[in-house]
Amino acid sequence: MPNPGERLFCKPTKWQGRTGYTLGNSVVRLTTLTGGGHIAEFHFEQPPQVSPLWVPPWKTIEPQSYNEKIHKQKYGTITEGKLLSGIVGHNICLDYFGSPSQEEVRMGLSQHGEAPSSRWRKVALHRGEQRVALKLSVQLPIAGLRFTRKTELRKNESIAYITEVVENRRKSDHFFHWTQHVTLGPQFLVAGEASIYSPGTKGLTDPSGYEGATPLLVPNKEFWWPHAPLASGGEADLRSPFIRDGCGFVVGVLLDQSKKFAFIAAVNRKQGLLIAYCFRREDFPWLAIWEENRGIAASPWNGKTQARGLEFSTTPLPLLRRDSFLFGRLFGEPTLTCVPARASKTVRYLMLLARIPGDLEPVTDIEFGPDAVHLLCGANQRLTIPSSASSHLSD
Repeated sequence: MPNPGERLFCKPTKWQGRTGYTLGNSVVRLTTLTGGGHIAEFHFEQPPQVSPLWVPPWKTIEPQSYNEKIHKQKYGTITEGKLLSGIVGHNICLDYFGSPSQEEVRMGLSQHGEAPSSRWRKVALHRGEQRVALKLSVQLPIAGLRFTRKTELRKNESIAYITEVVENRRKSDHFFHWTQHVTLGPQFLVAGEASIYSPGTKGLTDPSGYEGATPLLVPNKEFWWPHAPLASGGEADLRSPFIRDGCGFVVGVLLDQSKKFAFIAAVNRKQGLLIAYCFRREDFPWLAIWEENRGIAASPWNGKTQARGLEFSTTPLPLLRRDSFLFGRLFGEPTLTCVPARASKTVRYLMLLARIPGDLEPVTDIEFGPDAVHLLCGANQRLTIPSSASSHLSD
């Protein structure tokens, strides 16, 4: 634990028995695990210390230690079990978003690529009077990529500044998916108390419905955000979590093409808490949303799990890897990205927390000033969070 006077810190930590690093700045605290690079918690230092990020109801392990012979019964086969053995909070999907083929499974690949199931290592740490920054990196030998994430906290701010770099080690261009698999949990997302906002436009429900459980929505159906067609008839407002027990869904939503910056924001008015991610729309034009509401009976879900994924991404849906790369454009937008031969690609985004009034109106837009992020709410409200964010996103 840091000394009371140590306002900016980064220290090794143990989180539920797993290895990681915790950054703090006396305002917020963020913990990243070295097993899979999962961001496990992000919360204010002062009570109430609620982290909106999802913690599974099962005990997780370091995913790189998954062994199908030992762990199949508890977490499932390697296709999904390797990922599920270590999943928590916010993880990265790289270099694909979805499931591998059976041939790839035999080569050791699991859901959502190598990155969320591999061991990450610290490559740099900076701590000064105004900021603390941790850089973690992971090698993806099958993809031929190296991935690095720098997470920075600045003095007296409730914002994490994140920079990610994909390096292509091969002599050919590499087409891939890059998805921020943000998952929020029921300690924060409570039916009737919480709402989710994003500048969505046209959407598509998953063509396969919802594998392993009763689908909430009609499969393979286009819709306009946030109203999607219910399988039972009528429409669901996807801004509201957990509307029907025993069901789940997956949808892909195109983010507003007129926006330079996009966002996802989730609020719990009773708790007075908001979490938001802000990013350049050109980097992540899609929002993939999934929800599990006690629908999947198989291990490790066991019919007990509630979670809502808000995944800003280069691709709309977590399809079978082969199918996703043959998907082509959707609504005129590409569904993959590229890093050229022997080159790198960089993205930057913000992860922020804010205390909010109980009467906060829907979040409709985001603006950046020289010293603050402004979330526009309804017709007249403005939520201001002190920050130098504009320079981070425009670098």
